[in-house]
Amino acid sequence: MKVAEIRKLSTAQLTTETTKVREEIAELKRRLHMGEVQNVRVIRGKRKDLARMLTILSEALIKEAK
Repeated sequence: MKVAEIRKLSTAQLTTETTKVREEIAELKRRLHMGEVQNVRVIRGKRKDLARMLTILSEALIKEAK
């Protein structure tokens, strides 16, 4: 996801999206160990997406707390 797309989401949507992405990463790692996934860059991309979402989520929570 792009940063602009992530910023449009509410905090509740961001939390559900982060949960989904974490599940996807876990599934991809499982499939990687089973030998089903050959492209490890997919996992790297998902991890970066998760980091972006968590960063924006923390920014949003700080704004709400003020």
